Amino acid sequence: MAPLLEVENLRIELTTRDGIAPVIDDLSFTLNAGETLSFVGESGCGKSMTALALMGLLPDKIGRVASGKIIFNNEDLTQASDARLREIRGNDISMIFQEPMTSLNPVFTIGEQIAEVLRAHQGLSRAAAWAKAVELLDAVRIPNPKGRASDYPFQMSGGQRQRAMIAMALACEPKILIADEPTTALDVTVQAQIFDLLTDLRRQTSAAIILITHDMGAVAEMAERMIVMYAGRKAEFGPVDQIITHPRHPYTKGLISCVPHIVSDMTEERPDLIEVPGIVPSLKDFGQDRCLFASRCAYVTDKCQASRPSKKLFSNGQIADCWHAEDL
Repeated sequence: MAPLLEVENLRIELTTRDGIAPVIDDLSFTLNAGETLSFVGESGCGKSMTALALMGLLPDKIGRVASGKIIFNNEDLTQASDARLREIRGNDISMIFQEPMTSLNPVFTIGEQIAEVLRAHQGLSRAAAWAKAVELLDAVRIPNPKGRASDYPFQMSGGQRQRAMIAMALACEPKILIADEPTTALDVTVQAQIFDLLTDLRRQTSAAIILITHDMGAVAEMAERMIVMYAGRKAEFGPVDQIITHPRHPYTKGLISCVPHIVSDMTEERPDLIEVPGIVPSLKDFGQDRCLFASRCAYVTDKCQASRPSKKLFSNGQIADCWHAEDL
């Protein structure tokens, strides 16, 4: 069966003060119906920019798809008109943005904002759209949904605002739901509730999910496959269980080592938290024909500095862009 979404050799460029920079460089992946695919990596590596490209929401005048394809239901979205993208956005492909307090309009009630999506894409009357908005708030487990639909965003807690954002994203039963750091600034208990909610909703609606997160625990629990991004490139790709237990890229190995371990015995010495040394390269260094992780890597050789790594495919389905993938 053909994938629901297929991204081929995507290159996204931004115009900066230092010139044109490829913030996404030769990215390819597929997404199947009902699947959860996770993007992980440090801030600035291109995760959210990829999501914005899928939605047709790249920064106006400074961002563009320079090359490649985004094929959804056999249609290349990079060639679609603005009117066509508006039909797809929110209807077939929806997004839960990173910070609900800034994504929700403060001067409209929660119910009005959800109802607007239904009126725009499904042609519902005001009364029918409002009734459906209340149903959606109930589906995402907001207590007293009928009353809370009349609340403004500032009257809700962070967790409730995030649930409202999920309700809005699911209003038209999209085929793809993009969740960009859906638990930012929420406490761990609410984070767990949001991830459980997304898992249940995926099961009920059969929507495919693209999960953008720093939380390796959430990736292990929710996703079937994962993409590790670094400096606009795909460092590693494959089944979640294989990558987490046997990473093939030094960067992936470093990210997993950064996860703190729970010590059950309080008398036991807590191990030191390992960090990935160095920092992400400057945007002006993106796109260079070499390994961009070399300056931070313990396995670096002259070959890494001289040329871009070739893809190494392993029998378990993992793909790593590293000259030393087999050594790991």
